[in-house]
Amino acid sequence: MYLAAEGTSGSGAFQILILVVFAAAIYFLMIRPQQRRRREVQNMQSSMGIGDEVVTVGGLYGIVTAFDDETVQLEIAPGVTAKYARAAIGKVTRKAEDDEDSADTEESAGTPDAD
Repeated sequence: MYLAAEGTSGSGAFQILILVVFAAAIYFLMIRPQQRRRREVQNMQSSMGIGDEVVTVGGLYGIVTAFDDETVQLEIAPGVTAKYARAAIGKVTRKAEDDEDSADTEESAGTPDAD
């Protein structure tokens, strides 16, 4: 009888250990990556600037023409603008400053130095 009581207490500790391991696995495999993605999206949305090409979560491509804390104004066709919630921006496909940098490098690569 005394031996049976010892065996059940050991299995109880094992069950608690299994639950702790399971909770840790859920945290590291599901919750933590989701928090990281949310931070990355918030950083991307806060770093948007005028002239950036973006894609909304609905798949609409546009160029940022104006923005404030809550909304973003996108030019979706020449002369056509639409107002979206900042949270609706899914991805920045091209930064405005990248266009200027690539234009500078193309100009300098195309013209030989006169030195």
